[in-house]
Amino acid sequence: MQKGKGKVVSVNESLVGAQTTNVAVMNGEVAYIIIEDGKRLKAEVIDVKQGNQVYLQVFEDTSWMKVGDPVEFTGLPLAVKLGPGILGSVTDGLQNPLYELAKIEWFLERGLEVSPLDTTKKWHFTPKAKSGDKITGGGVLGSVPEKLFKHKIFVPFSLQGEYTLQRIVSEGDYTIDEPIATITDSAGNPTELTMAFEWPVKKSMPFHQRSVPKRPMSTGIRILDALFPIAQGGTACSPGPFGAGKTVLQHSLAKHSEADVVIIAACGERAGEAVEVFKDFPELIDPKTGKSLMDRTYIVGNTSSMPVAAREASVYMATTVGEYYRKQGLNVLILADSTSRWAQALRETSGRKEEIPGPEAFPMYISTLISAFYDRAGVEILSDGNTGSLSIIGTVSPAGGNFDEPVTQATLLSTGAFWGLSRALSDARKYPAIDRIDSNSKYPSLLEEEEVAYLLELLRDGKTIASNIILMGEKGITDASYIRYQKSELLDAVFLQQNSFHEVDGVTHPKRLRLMFEMVQKIIDAPVELQGKEKIRTHFNFLRQVFLDWNYMAPDDEGFEKQKTKLLNLVKKMAHVAENV
Repeated sequence: MQKGKGKVVSVNESLVGAQTTNVAVMNGEVAYIIIEDGKRLKAEVIDVKQGNQVYLQVFEDTSWMKVGDPVEFTGLPLAVKLGPGILGSVTDGLQNPLYELAKIEWFLERGLEVSPLDTTKKWHFTPKAKSGDKITGGGVLGSVPEKLFKHKIFVPFSLQGEYTLQRIVSEGDYTIDEPIATITDSAGNPTELTMAFEWPVKKSMPFHQRSVPKRPMSTGIRILDALFPIAQGGTACSPGPFGAGKTVLQHSLAKHSEADVVIIAACGERAGEAVEVFKDFPELIDPKTGKSLMDRTYIVGNTSSMPVAAREASVYMATTVGEYYRKQGLNVLILADSTSRWAQALRETSGRKEEIPGPEAFPMYISTLISAFYDRAGVEILSDGNTGSLSIIGTVSPAGGNFDEPVTQATLLSTGAFWGLSRALSDARKYPAIDRIDSNSKYPSLLEEEEVAYLLELLRDGKTIASNIILMGEKGITDASYIRYQKSELLDAVFLQQNSFHEVDGVTHPKRLRLMFEMVQKIIDAPVELQGKEKIRTHFNFLRQVFLDWNYMAPDDEGFEKQKTKLLNLVKKMAHVAENV
């Protein structure tokens, strides 16, 4: 294939105009701009104009680039290299391993490129297919062990039609670049296959058979699992102001969610937060395996100090890798932080292209792009009957916590669960600071539907009574209303609030969630005939403390059953008093 050439005709920050001199180019094609010191800066064609003029977004710093610099077009789209060795790595949005780049130059120089996967490591390949088999794109040739999983080696998904497997290597150790099989098409043309292949990041991998997300994904976070759940293969967003607990929430989701593989897409977050993720995650212990959490994690890091074009690439890079591991039959969770930075990058690029702006200067097509991103989540029934899922949870950082801005609104229309983070709850140190009233989910809960409605009704009543207390004071409401208010406060304190840093309270498994709900239900349903606000408040404060002490006890602790009995006795005592009134 003949590759196109051209030269730079304009430079506007990361948006570069170029004039092609021979063959036509296409949207999404990767190009390299060669600057004065010989460095090759990677770019992507984002607009093709008349007269052989194109616009490119450059993934590197464009300082000292000038008109007349040569441009080389590759004829290929921006792609990710897929194969064994992805898990446990940290890359930028172009799949350059950051730790490997740091070995070359501690302060990352522009134009540096490193092989995304280790080409020297040998993997123990066990063949599954045999010579003479008829195979198609996506067929399984064999497998290699990768960290905790058996990694399937696929025929590249891009191959169309039926092929014949002419040769496959025997069981043994091979690198990802060594040919392991040879296939021929119907005309007899041979193609050699390795363990790795490339796939365009902006092209969704086709589903073999798509299924509706129905199975709740346990997160270990009570307020989510009980009231605002996400299903395996579902989508959720958590918009909120700065300091509302998004980062801690993400750490908890990564550690305790019912997911085999976790992918962190740090797209445009502040460098300090991104570095915190890079440092903390390798040190986190996976409670499921007792090993490093990085054994089942992949991190794509692009901070706000990096070029804006790289933010967009990091989102698509993470999603494509997630789709690949879904094809492996695994349950994958993507945590994208923050999609607002991605949208801001799109706004900058759109402004430089002089496109007609939409609300708040975001491009008119912002909702389409956000919808397409979340649409890549889902449950896939594979050809062997097994299932894999890709769940996406995106954080949104609206300016001033304004949920009416375009990015938040477009995200709400595209996701199945909304976890609105509240500044008031955060300031009151009520974590997770997920709004108890405004948040919602369309997915099934670990509790029954009527049980969820039961809890939400109490929370709504409690909020109404709290408003009345602010207006009229405690003396302005009846004792019965005050008891109802105290029950809602107890529900919030002992069931919805959670200490993410505590070994026991930090994660609540489904069996314990059910046990805690039944205890809370007994307290809520128990009659309380106390007179006077002070007595009512004292009773519920004591009850709350006993419950919180129980929350911090593991089921196998010596005092667990004793504390549970103490709680039940307190409830029975109040019920007995009520019967004698």
